[in-house]
Amino acid sequence: MPHIHEKIDFTVAIFIVDHARLLLIHHRGLNKWLPLGGHIELDEDPEAAALREAREESGLEVELLGERPPTTSEGTRALISPRFLDIHRINDTHEHVGLIYWARPIKGSVTLAESEHHAIRWCDREQLSELSPPLTEAVRWYCLKALQEIPNH
Repeated sequence: MPHIHEKIDFTVAIFIVDHARLLLIHHRGLNKWLPLGGHIELDEDPEAAALREAREESGLEVELLGERPPTTSEGTRALISPRFLDIHRINDTHEHVGLIYWARPIKGSVTLAESEHHAIRWCDREQLSELSPPLTEAVRWYCLKALQEIPNH
């Protein structure tokens, strides 16, 4: 998706864990192993963006994990809090604010989005270090944190 704003965009990253394995994609344009994710579009909230990106990029329906405060009332809808936030530079003039979610699959089967990715695969902790090209330090840290925090079921 093209950038919405010339200087900064908001994005989601979804670290999906199932049976002590994490779902990663090999991004076609960036030549990197990454979690699923993408831009939050102008007509959607972060939760909707995360669910949409997970479905579009993997074929899975997911459950976002996190706390939703009990503050929904008329005119206000409480959202599940992302597990982490970051800001990362895309190029000399553009940055992304990343909302980083943990998730579990609830239905569907993994399907490669061929126009966006070279590959999609489940990785356990040991397999993370075998990926080529290697994970960035930041992505590796989030992967290990998600595997540590999401109970195996």
